[in-house]
Amino acid sequence: MHDNISSDMMSDNISSDMVSDNISSGMVPDNAPVDVLTNVPLAAQVRDSSDARLPLLAFVSDDETGTALREGFSSTAGNPEIRRGTIQHAIKFLARQPTPRCLVVDISNIANPREELDRLARVCKPDVRVMVVGEEIDLDFYRDIVRLMGVAEYVHKPVTRDIVARLFVPQFTGTSVDASALRGGNVVAVCSARGGVGTTTVAINLALQLGASTRGHVALLDLHLQRGTTALMLGVKPAGGLRLALEQPERADALFLDRVTVEINERTRLIAAEEPFDGPPFSASPEGMRFLLDFLRRRFNYVVVDLPLPATFAEQEAMRAARHLLVVMAPDLAGIRDTDRLRKAAATLRSGQTSIVLNRVGMPGALTLPMIEAGLGGKPTVLIPDIGKQMRRAANLGNPALAESAAFKKAMALLVQEVSGAPANRIAGPRGSSLLARMFGR
Repeated sequence: MHDNISSDMMSDNISSDMVSDNISSGMVPDNAPVDVLTNVPLAAQVRDSSDARLPLLAFVSDDETGTALREGFSSTAGNPEIRRGTIQHAIKFLARQPTPRCLVVDISNIANPREELDRLARVCKPDVRVMVVGEEIDLDFYRDIVRLMGVAEYVHKPVTRDIVARLFVPQFTGTSVDASALRGGNVVAVCSARGGVGTTTVAINLALQLGASTRGHVALLDLHLQRGTTALMLGVKPAGGLRLALEQPERADALFLDRVTVEINERTRLIAAEEPFDGPPFSASPEGMRFLLDFLRRRFNYVVVDLPLPATFAEQEAMRAARHLLVVMAPDLAGIRDTDRLRKAAATLRSGQTSIVLNRVGMPGALTLPMIEAGLGGKPTVLIPDIGKQMRRAANLGNPALAESAAFKKAMALLVQEVSGAPANRIAGPRGSSLLARMFGR
C-alpha cells in the first residue's frame, strides 16, 4: 500500500514502503526528501542502532494516562520511559533517536491522526510495535488504524492500568491475548485484611455505580454467608439457596439460580445469604465457586464479590477469577501492614490487577497521606473520604451512601473508572442536586 502504514507486515507492525533499500542501508542521496516537521532527511531518520533501542517508549499528553502506563507495564517493562507529548513529539524525537522496540503514542487533539501515523512510519524501523491512545471511540476508526494501517492496538481514554495490562502488555511481550478471559462479565473482588474498614460499603456502592455509569447489568455477590451485611445495608432480605449452589452445584440449574438473586434496581441484583450460626459447617467446593462465577459472568456485565478473608480454598477461586482485586484499607498503621501482606499474598494466587482503595481519608487521628504512601511504597489507587454520620445513617436506613454524599459519589466514580474505564466526568450527580451542581460536579 503506497504512502500508508502497511497492513501486510508481519505482526501488524507499523511500517512504510516509501523508504527505499538504499535508505535502509544508510546510503542517503543528496536530494533525499526532507520531513517538513523535523527538517531531517527521511533516510537519516530511519538509521538506528539495535544496541541502543529502548524496550518501551511512550509519548502521552496527560498524567493520568502516563500513570496507567507506568503501573500497567511495571511487572513486565520495569520502569518504562514515558514522556509528555503527542504523536508529533514522538515523530520529532524519533527522527534523531533510535527506534524503541515498542512505542505508545497519543493522538488526542490531533487534526489528522492517520496522516501523523503515516509520518511516524517514516521515522521508525519496520519492526516496531506501535500502540495508540486517543479520544476517538468510533469503531470504524479503530478498524482503520489497526487492520489497515498496521497499528498493534488502539484504546480510547480514559486509559486504566487494567486496560494496559490486558491489551498493551501482550503486545509488548509478544504473547496472545487470552480470549477466554475477555468473554463474559468482569469479576471484581473487594476485600481487606482486617474487618471494620468499609469493605462491604465499597462493594455495595461500587456495584450500584457500575450499573448507573456503564448501563451494564451488575451482580453483587456476598460470600459472608453467616455475617454478611449487604442485604441489611440495601434494605432487602436475601433469598435462600446460595449455600446449596456453592456446595452442590450439580443441583443448581439456571432457574434455581434466578430465584437466588434479589433485585435491587433494574440493573443490579444481589446474591447473599443469612445462614444460622448453629447450622452445619459451611463447606463450599472450588468447583461450586467456579460454577457460580461462570454462571454469573454469562448473565452479568460485572460481578462484584464481597470477599471474606482469610479465604477458604473455594473463596480463593473467586480471587483467582477476578480481573480486578480491590484491597480496601483504613488510614492507620495496621492498615498499611495488613494491606502490604495481603498484596503479597494475592500475588501468589493471581496475575491480575490489584488496586489499593484508601477508605475514610481525613478521619480523626488518621495517618497523613504522605505517611501512608511511604508505608505502601506508592500511592493508593483511589481515595475515599470519611463521611462519618452520613455513612452510618445510610447503613441504618438501608440507603446507599451514594445518595448521602456528593464527595463519596465522586470518589466512587473514580473507582468505577479504574474498574470499567467509564469516564468519571460522565457520571451523573446525586439525585435532587441542582443544575449548577450537576454541571460543576458538586
